[in-house]
Amino acid sequence: QFQLMESGGGSVQAGGSLKLSCVVSKGAISTYCMGWFRQGPGKAREGVAAINSDDRASYAPAAKDRFIVSQDKAKSTLYLQMNNLEPDDSAMYYCAFEQLPPQLLPHCTANYRYVHYGPGTQVTVSS
Repeated sequence: QFQLMESGGGSVQAGGSLKLSCVVSKGAISTYCMGWFRQGPGKAREGVAAINSDDRASYAPAAKDRFIVSQDKAKSTLYLQMNNLEPDDSAMYYCAFEQLPPQLLPHCTANYRYVHYGPGTQVTVSS
């Protein structure tokens, strides 16, 4: 029903920056939650950031003040600007999407448990 495709991952040194993009095929759905989560080797899935259709953003503590989540509604694209990257940020990053009714939009937080997500893009940060 929904298709998501991430891009922009890569290898950088600590202190560097990367910008992830995700094209979301969601049809005419107008109220939703979109976001990013990551999973490193042997680690649990970790929410990073989210943004809803009202452009309200939410960040995990590890991402706050370093990462910026944004969307271009005309292009149906989600972004994650990551600055001052640290080795602990190394992980597979996944873009995710969920349709939400308007009354549930406040539930769109960085730790939202999505059902729909893309294949992921690898981010590796070296010290």
